[in-house]
Amino acid sequence: MIRLQLDLELNYEVDAHGADFIFNIHAAQTPCQKVSNERLTLSQPVATHMHTDPANGTRYMRLRGEPGPLKVSYSATVDIAHHRADPAQVAEVPVRSLPPHALSYVYPSRYCESDRMVQFAIQEFGSLWQGYGRVKAIEEWVRRRVTFTSNTSNSNTSAVNTLVDRVGVCRDFAHLMIALCRAVNIPARFATGTDYGADPALGPPDFHAYVEAYLGDRWYLFDPSGTAIPMGLVRFGTGRDAADVAFATIFGAVRSSPPVITTFAVEDAAKGLRRPERCTDALSTQS
Repeated sequence: MIRLQLDLELNYEVDAHGADFIFNIHAAQTPCQKVSNERLTLSQPVATHMHTDPANGTRYMRLRGEPGPLKVSYSATVDIAHHRADPAQVAEVPVRSLPPHALSYVYPSRYCESDRMVQFAIQEFGSLWQGYGRVKAIEEWVRRRVTFTSNTSNSNTSAVNTLVDRVGVCRDFAHLMIALCRAVNIPARFATGTDYGADPALGPPDFHAYVEAYLGDRWYLFDPSGTAIPMGLVRFGTGRDAADVAFATIFGAVRSSPPVITTFAVEDAAKGLRRPERCTDALSTQS
């Protein structure tokens, strides 16, 4: 089992009219991810309203920020029990056999215009074995063809833009991989977490976007940017694309500072706790 200690801090300066915030910064409670020792601290005495998506455990916190500085601090201990499988034994699921909860993730969405990539995706990946290996090939194709470069995209950048420009950040890698998977009828969704294991040369620890593809009978983890260690991915939220699970959606005028995030692994052999590592197994944390 993996145990991670997570601490994050967000800082804003809210203008004179105030602002509404929707945060997705709470680690999701799922059968494979247990969250304990949670602590939320706000610098303003404002009320919060929590909502949990019953389908995937994504937690949203809503609040009204008053004029002036607003600091949001969250910490938690997260235990992750991964399902591990032999990639050669993980097959794709025909659309006719997909469970209802996976169907919505085979359609195009705002940032993942899979309907515009069908011909390209079939040409590149249509002849491959229809299973985990094909999704892995899509992940590796995106990683090889797109260069990770900070400040090269914005909130309007979509999968098609990334396919053309061939540069982006983790969010752009995820959108492109998702669109290519959906273009060959593989359900894929956008997931958010933190970039445990990222090279410090890429900058300080940050929020991270990765991909889950539905294969066999569960959602398997993929990190097309290659910047994080998949075994160390903490699940915050899942959705069709980034529009569904931004770590902060703000309605109003604010100035923000970069997030301050720390995540470290707790090692204790006696308790079966191990440090996240890269592996060749197919990993999943949600069925």
